[in-house]
Amino acid sequence: MNKQRLQRIDHEIQRILGTLITLELKDPRLGFTTVTRVEISQDLQHAKVFVSIIGDRHVARQTMDALGGAAGFLRGELGHQIALRHTPALTFVEDRTTERAIALAKTLREDARGVKQ
Repeated sequence: MNKQRLQRIDHEIQRILGTLITLELKDPRLGFTTVTRVEISQDLQHAKVFVSIIGDRHVARQTMDALGGAAGFLRGELGHQIALRHTPALTFVEDRTTERAIALAKTLREDARGVKQ
């Protein structure tokens, strides 16, 4: 399949799921969640949804459980809002890139202070 088309579909799914998670899901286990990116398979049957979660490991685990439980609902709503022959199955993956970037910045600041002294 055309790479540009896959990227457009990825971005559209990301936009729709971000809105659905923020506005439609009312699960109390759900923490502050951002859909960072989506990777759809070549055959459009499966989509990996990468989410960034603000909070500690306990909040992250609860949020991932809530998203896993809501995957069927989200897939159904996605099917209503996107024009694809088959709505892809959703797999949620925690994206810890932001967490790693913050830790790296903290380490660099600490190293810079140590060098100046």
